[in-house]
Amino acid sequence: MSEPTEELSNKPFVARLASVYLSILALFCFKLFVKISLNLLTYFYIVRGNRKEAARISAEFYDHGQKHRPWADRSPLHDAASQGRLLALKTLISQGHSVNVLTIDHVTPLHEACVGDHVACAGALIDAGANVNASTIDGFTPLFNACTAGSVACTEILLENGAKPQSLVYHPSPIHEATRKGHYGCVEALVTWGADVDVDIPHLGTALYTACVCQELECARKLLREGASVQKGKSLDSPLHAAAEKDCTAVAKLLLDFGADINARNAALQRPVDVAPASSPTEGFLLIHEVKPRRLGQLCRQCIRSCVGRDRLRLLPNLPLPNRLRSYLRYQ
Repeated sequence: MSEPTEELSNKPFVARLASVYLSILALFCFKLFVKISLNLLTYFYIVRGNRKEAARISAEFYDHGQKHRPWADRSPLHDAASQGRLLALKTLISQGHSVNVLTIDHVTPLHEACVGDHVACAGALIDAGANVNASTIDGFTPLFNACTAGSVACTEILLENGAKPQSLVYHPSPIHEATRKGHYGCVEALVTWGADVDVDIPHLGTALYTACVCQELECARKLLREGASVQKGKSLDSPLHAAAEKDCTAVAKLLLDFGADINARNAALQRPVDVAPASSPTEGFLLIHEVKPRRLGQLCRQCIRSCVGRDRLRLLPNLPLPNRLRSYLRYQ
């Protein structure tokens, strides 16, 4: 008789425990449903172009009660930085505004200062603790923005304060952007601070390939002098293929001076001369170059630079050689 009595007395407790667990599960499911609904609503407003309402929802429901909310549509700091109003910017910072406040797209005031080439504002934000490696939802960093604007001063101040000269593989690349737009000073600063001149972005190729596609002769020359591989382009397309296709004789000549293979073949088994426009100056130049032997001095220079290695090319000026020979080895 005792066993049935115990079983009956335990049933209410088990039922209450099950009810508690069901309540917790229901509360969790409700909160999950609310979060998903808010995310969908925010996305809907973004798609419809109403970013202000999306930012309000994010700020109200995700950052309630915080002193400095990390989300805002456009803060006063963003406006001051984008317009280069240094005094207003410093006043806002002194009043306690967060220098790392984000828009709905994760744009910081430092992004705005750099894309506007406002170096004084960028410096003030960095001194106040702005994140120099902050990334937007599209992967843009302040350094990328500085290279887009061609701001050498902003590029240098960012690098001096810890900005990474190299981006992740699938993120927008500062050195590609600076090369694409022909901003030689930015390319020079990036290389000085350790950017890899041979970094290969799958959909863009190397920075040298980008320079050839955009016909940026001086940027291509700088990259080659710093040891960029003359054969590394985009997939099987070499930089010389790009120069030939764009009918840029000056870039094609530069590449051949640095040892480009005139017989390299792309994925379609075409040589550079095959992709050059018919009867173009570049096609004629390549046809003549095919039958001309290379100069011994040029071959020796390429051999010496190859033996020295890319990482030690910067030491060439220290070699105990006549100035004229050192300049020759450095393509100057």
